[in-house]
Amino acid sequence: MKIRDWLEGLTYTVQQGSLEQEVDEVVYDSRKAAPGAVFICMKGTRIDSHDFAEQVVEAGVRVIVAERSIEVPEQVTVILVENGREALAVLSAARFENPSRKLLMIGVTGTKGKTTTTHMIKTIFETAGRKTGMIGTNGVFMGEEHYPTMNTTPESYDLHKYFAQMVESGCECCVMEVSSQAMKMNRVAGITFDYALFTNISPDHIGPDEHADFDEYLHCKTSLFAQSRFALINVDDEHIDEIVKDIPCDWMGFGLRAGAGYQAEDIHYVSEPDFVGIEFDIRGEHQIPVRVSIPGKFNVYNALAAAAVALMAGVPSDRLQHALEHCKINGRMEIAYTSEKCCVIIDYAHNAVSMESLLETLREYHPKRLVVVFGCGGNRSKDRRYSMGEIGGKLADLSIITADNSRYEKVEDIIADIRGSIEKTGGTFIEIPDRREAITYSITHAEPGDMIAVIGKGHEDYQEIEGVRYPFLDRAVVEDVAAAMKDESSRG
Repeated sequence: MKIRDWLEGLTYTVQQGSLEQEVDEVVYDSRKAAPGAVFICMKGTRIDSHDFAEQVVEAGVRVIVAERSIEVPEQVTVILVENGREALAVLSAARFENPSRKLLMIGVTGTKGKTTTTHMIKTIFETAGRKTGMIGTNGVFMGEEHYPTMNTTPESYDLHKYFAQMVESGCECCVMEVSSQAMKMNRVAGITFDYALFTNISPDHIGPDEHADFDEYLHCKTSLFAQSRFALINVDDEHIDEIVKDIPCDWMGFGLRAGAGYQAEDIHYVSEPDFVGIEFDIRGEHQIPVRVSIPGKFNVYNALAAAAVALMAGVPSDRLQHALEHCKINGRMEIAYTSEKCCVIIDYAHNAVSMESLLETLREYHPKRLVVVFGCGGNRSKDRRYSMGEIGGKLADLSIITADNSRYEKVEDIIADIRGSIEKTGGTFIEIPDRREAITYSITHAEPGDMIAVIGKGHEDYQEIEGVRYPFLDRAVVEDVAAAMKDESSRG
């Protein structure tokens, strides 16, 4: 391809050289510079890649896209743009032949609920026979393939590479989390979303290297609408007027509020030996009863949002119902085990706010005892230990304090910090430093009607000790204990 062909949709000027230069790759890391590549210069908070222009030319690069004038030999084409990150996104899309245009694109943004909602959408679409790729906090998924990622929304080059793989693997749809940082850093520039889904917003990610204030955070979130054909928005959010102000695309609301296009009514919390979750009726554009196999009122919103976009995209209601009733999300309010005696839930809650929300949610199911198994990560602020200990002491009937990712600290020292804050509340607790033993104890010593929450690690499949990551998955431990109990029962 010629560089001219890759510049469609981008505003630019030519500092020097010809737009007829042949190109076959896009790079923004000078270490990957090679003949045939176009190098994108960007000024970051720590590194300015304009400083590497001479180095990439020596490596054979003959086309450079820059944010300011640079001095390079005359045989090198230099294209000036206002924003290098936007240019990276546009050129990356062109390099992979604009794969997002071949997919039904669904972007999910908001402060909370993005991960759960995207998983629900993927489950619904695939239950309806529509292969769907997914990108977000837990990585990239397409079929049985999983690729870990560093960011909730990967860099634009990687995004388009994944889109291309999705198309090649037969995906019809892609659902992805779109973070506020991704919008700010132009990682999704040039992508048109068929549906934008806005879950909620509250102050978050405000500080150095993130957002200056809430207004900027809100602006970055809502700017997704300018790249979308249609939006579905939580009308119960306290900032709804600001969210939809001057919205440039058509939209519809979802929530509990009467008159919402997709409204949840008659909500029930269900706790049965083989099912723990929520039931509610969808009203408005469609009239459908649903059962959702993930506990908590906030999951009413997540499920309602997922149902709304699926129904708008033509998913049959019976496939939707089946998907939500059997949906499982690793480490997010995950029902790992249920029996006549107890229910075990695994969740990623690893700070006081998320722990408090989770335990208050589980209280809605009126368990005989609410048991929480938790620890805290090492080499992190001790305030987290104190506050989580306090929450456990106040909201749980029994706290089992154990190890998390101790890193370079002693587990005993972390437990001692948690113990001190629980003792102040008068809450009941025991200490079992070995996490496997702690989980085992919680299940084998369960009383009829117990609800057990194993929190802090969720989907993580390792335990970090002294700089080494050892294989460890909470769910696998629960499954081992359940299998052992079943074997013992059959022998007895």
